[in-house]
Amino acid sequence: MIVVTGATGNIGRTLVPLLTEAGEEVVAVSRQPQPAGLPAGVRHARADVGDAAGMRPVLDGADAFFILLGGELNGHGESPRALLGAAEAAGVKRVVLLSSQINATRPEAPSHSRLRAFEAAVRESGPDFTILRPGGFASNAFAWAESVRTKRTVFAPFADVALPVVDPADIAAVAAAALREDGHAGRTYELTGPEAISPRRQAAVMAEALGEDVAFVELSREEAHAHMARFMPEEAIGGTLDVLGLPLPAEREVSPDVERVLHRPARSFADWAARNLPAFR
Repeated sequence: MIVVTGATGNIGRTLVPLLTEAGEEVVAVSRQPQPAGLPAGVRHARADVGDAAGMRPVLDGADAFFILLGGELNGHGESPRALLGAAEAAGVKRVVLLSSQINATRPEAPSHSRLRAFEAAVRESGPDFTILRPGGFASNAFAWAESVRTKRTVFAPFADVALPVVDPADIAAVAAAALREDGHAGRTYELTGPEAISPRRQAAVMAEALGEDVAFVELSREEAHAHMARFMPEEAIGGTLDVLGLPLPAEREVSPDVERVLHRPARSFADWAARNLPAFR
């Protein structure tokens, strides 16, 4: 049995079907009531990954455990060792943690201290572990959906700074492999797309997929900061803008890890845009 937290989110929505299609028994965990659209045979558990006592009965009988911290859990909560202790006590043998590339490239970033604590706890725990460190998500382009639908315009900072954004479907596929297969214990995988692509080029790819012109308007750092403040904690905004506007060499590099694990190339931004085009029409 495999327990998947964040089962209704960007990665979990793909990971759960991948596991069930492979014949795995899956428990999909979310903090909300049972969502629509779960594959047949998947058991839903309403629980909070930030509450180890509440997760303990969910983990009973599980062989593997996918940990994804959502929202406020990235900033505070009980000790990560409480959750890992509950997993070990329940007999979990394999843990896969979704972390972030920033823990490698900017190890002092205050916005990711919580994830660093989880990485440390996972490494020190009894079960075999795999840590996934993705870079920027291709799906961050959903932030442009409304302006593309209504104005056929993308508003974004740092127009020509290219980063190798990763398709969340590839993150889910790597997670599925690490949860099911041998050979991933003790590994840390950095996950990127197959090429670096700038926001301006992403807008052009979107235009090609739509078959219509999409304008690009470059925001200043200050304008981008004001926009992000609507939905991000202040302590995370500066670091995010630094990565987007002043990426370190390692943050620009294409990692081979997606292809290494999946034995196929990583999906491109164009692949992601084609699959998600209805959101932008």
